[in-house]
Amino acid sequence: MIYLETRHLHYFLAVCQELHFTRAAEKLGISQPTLSQQIKVLEGELGLPLFDRIGKRIALTEAGALLKEYAVRMVQNEHNAKAAMDELRLDNRGTIRLGLLPSDLDYQLTPMLVKFHEDYPNIRLQVFASTVIQQEVLDNKLDIGICLQGPRDELLTKIDLGWEPYHLIVREDHPYAAKSHIELSELQYIQLVMYPRNFIGRELVENTCREAGFALEPIMETGSATSLIQLVQAGIGGTVQPGSLMDAMKNSGLRSIPILDSPPIRKLSLIYRADRYISKATHTFIGYLKEFWMDLLESSGTDDQSTKTPADT
Repeated sequence: MIYLETRHLHYFLAVCQELHFTRAAEKLGISQPTLSQQIKVLEGELGLPLFDRIGKRIALTEAGALLKEYAVRMVQNEHNAKAAMDELRLDNRGTIRLGLLPSDLDYQLTPMLVKFHEDYPNIRLQVFASTVIQQEVLDNKLDIGICLQGPRDELLTKIDLGWEPYHLIVREDHPYAAKSHIELSELQYIQLVMYPRNFIGRELVENTCREAGFALEPIMETGSATSLIQLVQAGIGGTVQPGSLMDAMKNSGLRSIPILDSPPIRKLSLIYRADRYISKATHTFIGYLKEFWMDLLESSGTDDQSTKTPADT
């Protein structure tokens, strides 16, 4: 009979992630010879090699790839069992790791976080800005996340939160500030500051413009939502951001101008791993997030968020 220790599976998965014994050992806080010996013990128990060692490089064997598929589930089940016992023992305590897109974290979520803390002061919240939220949820680096809707993944539970259009945001003395709206094609003639390419929001706007037959050439790019808005406030240029962003910015000296004629649209989802144990505290927090986001999108002027998207019209 094959006997697998959970400790060995943790070691194995660390090597799978790094594909490098030294880096995996550093991540685990053990020595590289110790890690190599433990992997050899696991291979001896299974009677099959798990890694092909090619000089300093390693790769999963067929047996390694098969074990990884089951090891991920086994380690996740261990985590779920511990979380369930902790919840039973501690009564509405614990930690929730939440991932958000940078602009949403910087400008929109603070009131909801304050209210949740007032109602559940014993729950520890860790909130992270990320542009790769889906992958970090899949990797168990985040418990839940709010991100742009992507392809369906059987490992994820997704709750649609709604959609909202992007607006042009400019300083109050900008030549376009007095406009009630602009056409999408006008963006190519406006000096813009934007996130760098490969940021999700930037790619969404770029793709919409590309489909309309033109490309954006920003005068400046920055990966920080705060610095992006500060650049607009300094008069460097305008930017294209979700319409709800301005609702959270009081006395900002900025104007938010709707884009007509097929504006960029972002569709939001709340996600978590389908095989993950979800505590009562996390369920409560998910309820807070859903209600907050629905109210936020409705207040930004998008009608019937929960049941209707542009694809339905």
